[in-house]
Amino acid sequence: MSLKIDADHTRFKEIVRGKIKQNLKKYIQKGEMIGKQGKDLISIPVPSIDLPRFKFGHRDTGGVGQGEGEVGQSLQPGQVEPGDGAGEAGDQAGEHSLEVDVTMDELAQMLGDELELPNIQPKGKERIEDVRYKYSDINSTGPDSLRHFKRTFKQALRRNIATGTYNPNNPIVIPHKRDMRYRSWKEVVEPQANAVIVYMMDVSGSMGDEQKEIVRIESFWLDTWLRSQYKGLESRYIIHDAMAKEVDRETFFHTRESGGTMISSAYKLCWNILESEYPSSEWNIYPFHFSDGDNWSADDSNQCIQLLREKMLPNVNMFCYGQVESPYGSGQFIKDLRSAFSESDENPVVLSEIKDKEAIYGSIRDFLGAGH
Repeated sequence: MSLKIDADHTRFKEIVRGKIKQNLKKYIQKGEMIGKQGKDLISIPVPSIDLPRFKFGHRDTGGVGQGEGEVGQSLQPGQVEPGDGAGEAGDQAGEHSLEVDVTMDELAQMLGDELELPNIQPKGKERIEDVRYKYSDINSTGPDSLRHFKRTFKQALRRNIATGTYNPNNPIVIPHKRDMRYRSWKEVVEPQANAVIVYMMDVSGSMGDEQKEIVRIESFWLDTWLRSQYKGLESRYIIHDAMAKEVDRETFFHTRESGGTMISSAYKLCWNILESEYPSSEWNIYPFHFSDGDNWSADDSNQCIQLLREKMLPNVNMFCYGQVESPYGSGQFIKDLRSAFSESDENPVVLSEIKDKEAIYGSIRDFLGAGH
């Protein structure tokens, strides 16, 4: 009975994962991540699932295909099409959502499969090492808590056979002290790739709540994928209007200013953080900048391009700029970047235009499909 329950539970989990994967694009576009979001788990709503089964009807309802009617005629008198808002209150249950816990690794795998994302090839791995202890050796001494019973018995049996004291008709084997075997560990030095994401966002008056919500949703999926590729991932947050400052995650997504926009202030602060805390020989670096494309002047845009070309790009895995459409933004900055960094350049600049929430799906592919 226990094995049957385990098999049914496994099958149910596979069905649920299939439902999530099937609706992943909808979750990405609408940000349908409800419930708790812990360190390793996130809750996702999926439609309630009924496993197919046979249902017996009443005897007085007639057989299959019996009764009067024409092709296409409604099977129930007064039936209306679902979703038109008509009809009176009824006594039947509606469709419910089932909240399912999914690990972040599973979510990242679904994202990678759905968008066909390539695995990232980290750099600087040889500089960071992680020491682990692996129980893969056997020793003749050790604590009783690490005693290896199978190896101990085999050693005692081998000794009995070698000395001629083993009796197949009375197969009693009593280990001696010298037969005891214990699990032992050895140090395993593994290269560990660390990465840092620096999120930068324009919070001037032209960036409204809708634009910030798009950035919040997209950054969640960017984080999810990059955390599946790196054992250590740090996130830093910079907001800017005419001035830039580093903030925490909560402030990043809920701050709105009314000043002008000088993008170079964010790039200067980003470079100062990277230069002082994240050497490119040891860290995989991913700056992401989100804006509506409005900048103070062409001179400031030229200053941004110069800073990218001379300082940031030679030291980062890739630089990503996402332009969120706003009714108040000019949208000029992405044109300046396209003009300065063509697709044939070796500079790892990835550009993406995000018109609305439905464009988040394609924007994630733009950024992560490069595989840097």
